[in-house]
Amino acid sequence: MATRKLLRDYLVKRIASNSTGGGMRRYCSSSSPAASESSPRIPHFSKRGRLLTGTTLGLVIAGGAYVSTVDEATFCGWLFSATKLINPLFALLDAEFAHTLAVSAAARGWVPKEKRPDPSNLGLEVWGRKFSNPVGLAAGFDKNAEAIEGLLGMGFGFVEVGSVTPVPQEGNPKPRIFRLRKEGAVINRCGFNSEGIMVVAKRLGAQHGKRKLDETSSSSPTSGDEVKHGGKAGPGILGVNLGKNKSSEDAAADYVQGVHTLSQYADYLVINVSSPNTPGLRTLQGRKQLKDLVKKVQAARDEMQWGEEGPPPLLVKIAPDLSKEDLEDIAAVSLALRLDGLIISNTTISRPDVVKQNPVSAEGGGLSGKPLFNMSTNVLREMYTLTRGKIPLIGCGGISSGEDAYKKIRSGATLVQLYTGFAYGGPALIPKIKAELSQCLERDGFQNILEAVGADCR
Repeated sequence: MATRKLLRDYLVKRIASNSTGGGMRRYCSSSSPAASESSPRIPHFSKRGRLLTGTTLGLVIAGGAYVSTVDEATFCGWLFSATKLINPLFALLDAEFAHTLAVSAAARGWVPKEKRPDPSNLGLEVWGRKFSNPVGLAAGFDKNAEAIEGLLGMGFGFVEVGSVTPVPQEGNPKPRIFRLRKEGAVINRCGFNSEGIMVVAKRLGAQHGKRKLDETSSSSPTSGDEVKHGGKAGPGILGVNLGKNKSSEDAAADYVQGVHTLSQYADYLVINVSSPNTPGLRTLQGRKQLKDLVKKVQAARDEMQWGEEGPPPLLVKIAPDLSKEDLEDIAAVSLALRLDGLIISNTTISRPDVVKQNPVSAEGGGLSGKPLFNMSTNVLREMYTLTRGKIPLIGCGGISSGEDAYKKIRSGATLVQLYTGFAYGGPALIPKIKAELSQCLERDGFQNILEAVGADCR
């Protein structure tokens, strides 16, 4: 550990300085009485000084010894808890700058790394992929796949990057991200700001190559009986969220291009047709439009050559602002085309009563965070019923605790995603949610996540 190395280096330097400096001087001054009388007398430290020096050195030695013997799990817990002191500083910064800084920190590994195993009752298999836990990071945080390794290393079961557009675009004018701190919410109107699929493909290719190299160079291969979690990017599962360019007149062509370029690096793909910040995008959720779009994207994926794992699952991310008829249409299309999953939901263009008193709520864009929880969970429960539990659903919207995640799962979610809660709570929120979720399962007698999925809909 870096802390232990620093302590060891400090102690070595102190010992070296004592042996080559003060220790030698004391030896020479006492070697000859004559020399002692003829040379200047070396002053002794005062009793108080010797006591202070001895105490300091003793504390350093004791601290170093303790850190070197403390178990890794405890030390890891300290690191995550320490982020609680740093995270409030981000609130003093402009919202988008704070976001950029957080992504940069994760990209450079300046975030805690989870060394503790996840609770055994959180592990599950979906789409033939093994998740160590069902708690993921939603698209929108790491838009350009800059910090995958750091984010997965913090303990997320999966991370979704994007939305990625075919051609680079700046998105909407700034400012475009607004905090509603009291309500635990955020309004954004970013508009698919993206560096484009070629830049993202280069980063994902490098990450994929590193993963393969690590696997081949590992000196301790996984035994046949051991469950190996993880996907194409590292210890967790990687999702790639695809978007369309604002100026594009052929939405299907944009998504197909994304599939052809990025699907080889993804453990699952997402068609984002629900962002409120790209004009006309949400019309693609209509029955005919969605059916035509999904068929084209599925065909583009299936025409590619795949190995033993097969093609990545294809999901659609929908809005919470949908009528019952809209939900019925989406469910019908999903079942008819055997869609692999749905993400429920994106941000809302509505403003619940709890935020209306905040003047920031007048800003245009999609609202996320705690005020979205009930709305998105109701849509999740409705969609689970309409699809008869046959399609895996990812619950997203307003999760800030393990109890929130558990309610999503009981309402039909197989997996859950954070975003705004993570922005406010920081890295310390991840182990907290996992521990609380595990306790919820135990409390209600569920052996694992899959037993609890849809419990409130049966």
